[in-house]
Amino acid sequence: MDRELPQSVLFCCDHNAVRSPMAEGIMKKLYGTGTYVQSAGVSNDMEIDGFSIAVCQELDVELARHRSRSFDEMENWGDDLGSFDLVIALSPASQRRALDLTRFYHLDVEYWPILDPTGLGETREAKLVSYRQARDQIMERLIARFGQPTERV
Repeated sequence: MDRELPQSVLFCCDHNAVRSPMAEGIMKKLYGTGTYVQSAGVSNDMEIDGFSIAVCQELDVELARHRSRSFDEMENWGDDLGSFDLVIALSPASQRRALDLTRFYHLDVEYWPILDPTGLGETREAKLVSYRQARDQIMERLIARFGQPTERV
């Protein structure tokens, strides 16, 4: 059963360098451009992770041009958190920050406990396996939440 997509979704995690950019890119790939999709982190102290780029490229999801940003930068650039219909937090810290920032808005904040693949695996291939697990968890959650994709992967 397909569910109606929200008009706007914000994915968030700790640094906006691994999980939330993957979620943003995969959602755009699966469901097209009818939903405004963005991502942010609690802090912005890292660039997009190369392993995230690699495992998403396997699905033809482009992340190389992603620029990490924090909640604070997002607000400074004019993205009002209250304008999002749904905030999906992918880490405990981002859930706390999202709940704190949205306490004055009427919008839903969901928490999806997605594996943090950073620091897992010692070889390149072992690291890729961990990143693929996180990517696949995100895809499974997206399909469970929003229904079958409108686009092919």
